[in-house]
Amino acid sequence: MVVKKRDLTIDVLEAARVRVKNSFSNKLPVYLSLSGGKDSIVLASIVYDLARAGEIDKKLLHVRFIDEEAMFDEVIEIVHEWRDKFMSIGVRFDWYCLEVKHFNCFNQLANDESFICWDRTKKDVWVREMPDFAIVGHPLLKERRETYQAFLTRISGNGLTMTGVRISESIQRLNAMGKRKNEDSTFPIYDFKDPDIWRYIRDNDLNFPNVYIAMYQIGTRKNMLRISQFFSIDTAKVLVSLSETYPGLMDRVTKREPNAYLAALYWDSELFRRGKGKKDKDLVEGEVPRDYKQEVFDFLANPENEEKRHSEIIRVRNLIIKFSYAMKPNHYRDAHNILVAGDPKLRAVRGLMSTIVGTRKIAEVQASQVKSDEI
Repeated sequence: MVVKKRDLTIDVLEAARVRVKNSFSNKLPVYLSLSGGKDSIVLASIVYDLARAGEIDKKLLHVRFIDEEAMFDEVIEIVHEWRDKFMSIGVRFDWYCLEVKHFNCFNQLANDESFICWDRTKKDVWVREMPDFAIVGHPLLKERRETYQAFLTRISGNGLTMTGVRISESIQRLNAMGKRKNEDSTFPIYDFKDPDIWRYIRDNDLNFPNVYIAMYQIGTRKNMLRISQFFSIDTAKVLVSLSETYPGLMDRVTKREPNAYLAALYWDSELFRRGKGKKDKDLVEGEVPRDYKQEVFDFLANPENEEKRHSEIIRVRNLIIKFSYAMKPNHYRDAHNILVAGDPKLRAVRGLMSTIVGTRKIAEVQASQVKSDEI
């Protein structure tokens, strides 16, 4: 599906307010998902202000937070703040601490859904204690067998789910948004860019987790400032660096997940998709640059890799069959990182495919310009 972009006659903030009000116009329940991250905070603020002003029916509003246990304390403090705000105006706020499956990039390099949040059999090594008001069960929850996303989808069928997803965060999200067919979710700030988010936070004097500042200080690019559960690959790859800012953080993490020591050993390797090929000028005399294309083919041909990387192998193999003519050395390097580190949600594969397609289109445009010049 082709994604078409067009300019609005109003700014993104006013457009977000219109979308929020439209979401309440059908008189169905609206379930606001709160995560404590920057995007979530901005959306929560917009909804909260409209509810206080009486521009939306707060009786239809229902706020939900899934506490994933292994989270930054600062994020939890922010969610506490928003819980108090919403409850002060009579809005229901459900804080779930559920035994659900979660992706764990430290699980024997398998990167699968093996981690159980709030595992009752490991209560003595929980990263932190759950709040005493937390909801720990639900009749529709398939405890220890499903993810929280599946659970939330099941219990939100009678209304709309509202989240702070933004398309500027990745080309995959843009494409996914363009392919959406169901109308059970709404994304009021989908067209906000990073500067819009931070400008709103500044202009409205909102508190936000200081871990964003810590991540920026250690060199994380502004467009990669994302906070997630500790064992997700986005956060795992910066844990070691952040341990200098947060003393005792790695001790808490490794106590809960012993394999987290891998972050200290391999944080700058293919294990966390950070493999970087040396440029010719950086090679020691006589050193041969890595042939990632051959390494990818060797990985795909090794039957021992099939079981632990089945879905990734299928996707990477299909990608090569379809786009091998357009793939460059850096594309094979990224494919190798995906095969080594794993990609259970196949986001990296989709991102790589978009990169290859984009590179090909640029080359085609350049070629056509050359032909035009020759004529």
